[in-house]
Amino acid sequence: MPMYTAPTPQNIPMSRSQRSIPAAITLIFVAPLVAEYLLGDLSIRLLAALIVLAPMYGGGALLIRELVRRTGRGWPSILLLGAAYALIEEAFTTQSLFNPDYLHLHMHFLSHAWIPFLHIGGWWTLFMLNLHTFWSISVSIALVEALFPSRAEQPWLGRIGDSVVAVLFLAGCIMGTVLGLKQNHFVAPAWQFLSAALVILLLIAVAFRLKPAEPGTGTGFVPSPWFTGTVTFILGFGVLIIPFVFNWSAVALMLAIDIVFLAPVFVLSRRAAWTPLHILSLAAGGALAYGTHAFLQPPVAGGSNLVVARIGNVIFLAAAVAVIVAGARRTVRFVSNPVSPPLT
Repeated sequence: MPMYTAPTPQNIPMSRSQRSIPAAITLIFVAPLVAEYLLGDLSIRLLAALIVLAPMYGGGALLIRELVRRTGRGWPSILLLGAAYALIEEAFTTQSLFNPDYLHLHMHFLSHAWIPFLHIGGWWTLFMLNLHTFWSISVSIALVEALFPSRAEQPWLGRIGDSVVAVLFLAGCIMGTVLGLKQNHFVAPAWQFLSAALVILLLIAVAFRLKPAEPGTGTGFVPSPWFTGTVTFILGFGVLIIPFVFNWSAVALMLAIDIVFLAPVFVLSRRAAWTPLHILSLAAGGALAYGTHAFLQPPVAGGSNLVVARIGNVIFLAAAVAVIVAGARRTVRFVSNPVSPPLT
């Protein structure tokens, strides 16, 4: 395979022809499908809920991607903004970080690794940060960018389109909040909302203080995408199966997995041999971990008929595999010939 040269504003000029509304629309729907259906939290019987979920999940993922790509930044900024998204959803829209009986599940999520002075659960907070940062946002973005590899590092919309997406995301958050309050009248204290808002602003500020992304130029060994994908699957599955009853030990295990994942990726991604196929492999490993784990639990909602739920799990996992395969084929074609016409 010839040495891959990452597209930059210098070697791929931005133009209207490079904008891709199909890619943007794809991400709007892939994000909620990954976040809720591939994970197995929602049964296929509730597929109509995409009408509400797509503006929030999809709008959030697309807005993050557009802001990062438009400013020339890279995956570290996406991860930080993904963490900010996690706090927006779980602190404000669902209030799950603060509600001791979220969704009336009687699971006592906050009691595990309880932090008294913050009135939050250490395990649940870290778990939500993992799910949304890595899966809802990053996996979704990486999968869709693999489907449109020639435009993966370019904005897909113009500034007007980005404004529309911002409004869509805001509307999704409002709809989610209203529905959540109808199901549960819990409202957290003002100081908890203020604390979450300050952390969100800090994450956003740091994300845009990072230097613009540059193509990897370092030398050194980079394992094959098959290896990086397999390791990501194992680590991702590990995050999902850590028993919350381990309390602070569960928090420590999750943090250890995060470090074991992020540290090598940070080093390897700075090397010239790191390609878009490696990025796709990370997303593929994460997506397959989600889809496989879905069979180990009943859906949180809409799962009264477990047979139907399992059929849905098969369908969503098969769809994820199809997206991964299609993305791999397009990415291989693009990496082999980066100056080929844009794939649509």
